[in-house]
Amino acid sequence: MSNTVFLGNLPAWVTSDDIKSWLSAENLVADSIKVIRNPETQESKGFAFIEAPNVEEMNSIIRRFDRAPLEDRMLRANPAQPPKSKAGVPVRAADGPMTGPPPPGVDRNKRPRPNRDAAGGPPAAKRKSNKPQSNSAFAEELAKAL
Repeated sequence: MSNTVFLGNLPAWVTSDDIKSWLSAENLVADSIKVIRNPETQESKGFAFIEAPNVEEMNSIIRRFDRAPLEDRMLRANPAQPPKSKAGVPVRAADGPMTGPPPPGVDRNKRPRPNRDAAGGPPAAKRKSNKPQSNSAFAEELAKAL
């Protein structure tokens, strides 16, 4: 992501074609443009990533669009950051190792062990019983009636 621009605070109607036309109107070049959408609804999440061919072009895009007015909002443009997981730990790239320090108490070389009892089976609380479990007095009365 070395030459990628984060373009944020976009209205929901903005498409990659809109961004492409804005760039060409300013004589700016992008290798690719991706408007990020909600996978379920396909609505824009209000931001996009613009892949510039080089650092100079990336900086020109940032200078032009950072704090640019659009409708009733100010756009934000800055160099894109590597993705982070919800816990704040860097995400492992599909083609490489995880970057950054591991969270406290995590050893990357150690795999988590499943919770087992002394005999090697699941804990007693997780074992299934053959006898029916009743959740309430009503369920017990209903079971007697049937």
